[in-house]
Amino acid sequence: MTLREYLDAVRHKTVAVVGIGVSNEPLIRLLLQEGVAVTACDKRTREQLGKLAGELEARGARLQLGPDYLEGLDQDIIFRTPGLRPDVPQLAKAVAGGSELTSEMEVFFRVCPCPIIAVTGSDGKTTTTTIIAELLKKAGNTVHVGGNIGHPLLCEAGDMRPTDYAVLELSSFQLMTMPYSPHIAVVTNLAPNHLDVHKDMAEYVAAKENIFRHQKPGDKAIFNFDNDITRQQGESVPDRAVYFSRQSEPEKGVFLRGDAIVCRGGAGERTVMTTADIKLPGVHNVENYMAAVAAVDGLVPDETIRDFAREFGGVEHRIELVRTYKGVRYYNDSIASSPSRTTAGLRSFPEKVILIAGGYDKHIPFDALGGEIVEHVKLLVLCGATAQKIRSAVEQAPEYRPGHPEIAEVTPFEKKGRRERGDRGERGFEGASRRERLSDRKPEEGMTRLFIGAGREAGLRPSDIVGAIANEAGIASRRIGAIDISDRFCLVEVDAPVAQAVIAALKGTTIKGRTVTVRKDQPKRASGYREPNPRHKREKREPLKSRFDDIG
Repeated sequence: MTLREYLDAVRHKTVAVVGIGVSNEPLIRLLLQEGVAVTACDKRTREQLGKLAGELEARGARLQLGPDYLEGLDQDIIFRTPGLRPDVPQLAKAVAGGSELTSEMEVFFRVCPCPIIAVTGSDGKTTTTTIIAELLKKAGNTVHVGGNIGHPLLCEAGDMRPTDYAVLELSSFQLMTMPYSPHIAVVTNLAPNHLDVHKDMAEYVAAKENIFRHQKPGDKAIFNFDNDITRQQGESVPDRAVYFSRQSEPEKGVFLRGDAIVCRGGAGERTVMTTADIKLPGVHNVENYMAAVAAVDGLVPDETIRDFAREFGGVEHRIELVRTYKGVRYYNDSIASSPSRTTAGLRSFPEKVILIAGGYDKHIPFDALGGEIVEHVKLLVLCGATAQKIRSAVEQAPEYRPGHPEIAEVTPFEKKGRRERGDRGERGFEGASRRERLSDRKPEEGMTRLFIGAGREAGLRPSDIVGAIANEAGIASRRIGAIDISDRFCLVEVDAPVAQAVIAALKGTTIKGRTVTVRKDQPKRASGYREPNPRHKREKREPLKSRFDDIG
């Protein structure tokens, strides 16, 4: 079926499109252009949609918005947004009443005129998809990239040629009800993920299996031999299974022998490239390349693969080097939203790193991540809903010793009239910026610096200081600025108007089980700060030596 044939078939039917998002907005416009009666449904209100609401109505769409956006659905065809489970009561009722439930991606599979290569898995999907697409382009092919990356492809299907390639990254949400499979399917690996949406791990795995379940004779399915789940999936389709492996040498597939990436098949085996050819850091990217090589075997020359690997620097948010500042390299690996992804990123660096982790809770276990953090991280900065889960995993790891790694918990900074609080130094980063201590500069305008007579040796963390000030003095955390923790004392900046109140409130209180001295900090002298001697207050004190070890 072509796209034109599909549009002709639905022109006289009623259609509901649930979710006016990135994938569905072009679909709505296409259907309206063809004269289809469309009801566009979204949980956002008219105000939240803004001018888009009026624009769609002007084109002929009926809008169903707000909390009840799923109520009363009975259209002939209902397009589901990938993030919405297909078994929610309203959709289930509509299907029971005769409605056809589908999605933009499912229809694309029906009408796409060219071969489809699709990638799924828990980790490595985007990088592997990108490598496959770019290799095909380098070989002179016209390639259309879509799914979770690129842009929706359904509207472009009419312009595609049989000699083109469609390369897709597919999530478990897109695959849950997928009745079609690509000509070449790649499953990078499987580990617990998205268990906040899926009922359990079994449902998550079953959704992923749709990427190869409906393949036809002559199609190819590529699996990670080193992953127990995917290896078993391959064993279920032995006629078309191809493997990639760092740890073994499967009879059919791509594997690592020393530093050589070897491809083995019916025509024997050959070395395609070496790991030295891969510019991207990390053994997980070696796996991504092996999966891609298996997918394009016979379609892209080996020389093209090698040339590309030497130049390709990766995709955004995946161990992306964003800046080097004062000798410190900052990497964006924000796509690493699961323990296995985070582990792969940590193992990419030969030295220990500072890791910022936390955020949204997808209800997946962090147990295995604890030991990896202990091994690869020197400072762990935690935030968001999963902060305590990650901390617990680290502290329960057999190799963990208090302070190794250092752990800091931070809260989001709030904007004030000047800069964000986070710009005032390195609040919450115990020693994260040893080159520029608070003691080396004047307090920011409007701030007063306080001295607290306890530090790292007492187990003091930024969260302890913030908690003490907020709880004892009743001061909002947004009024607390930079915090600098040394071995036996710390410095903290607070809004000047509340400084005296903080001192008074903390007088006689305990932090980490000990009574501490709290006072306004004395201006820095030429010789540097002098730590107080509690036994000889008037004794001449030696200048503070440089014991702020650089952990950049």
